[in-house]
Amino acid sequence: MEYHTMKLLVAAIPLLAGAWICFPQQAHSQTVFQLTVKDHHFEPDHITVPAGERFMIELNNQDTTTDEFESYDMKFEKIVVPQGTIKVHAGPLHPGTYTFFDDYHPDEAKGTVTAEEKK
Repeated sequence: MEYHTMKLLVAAIPLLAGAWICFPQQAHSQTVFQLTVKDHHFEPDHITVPAGERFMIELNNQDTTTDEFESYDMKFEKIVVPQGTIKVHAGPLHPGTYTFFDDYHPDEAKGTVTAEEKK
């Protein structure tokens, strides 16, 4: 290895270590909400989450067709194959009610998320 390349690598080590210290993994774990889509319906079709906090929705597709888990309100869309499971990160949300649906079966598979202030 050339002298200049080695010098650059040695100089970069403290910078990389500093970046790891300054940008640690998320300090607290996200709450995970389990949903299932079966017969083109979500079970449950409503969840309540804490306002102002990030959370994760884990969706298991028990349909025999591919579904597209989508929410305009929460700004996500993700394909889930038959018998597959996906995870979607969402929030933090202001207090209120937000909709989600299966874009391939929007009249059947739909649900809501309500974000509530902690009491």
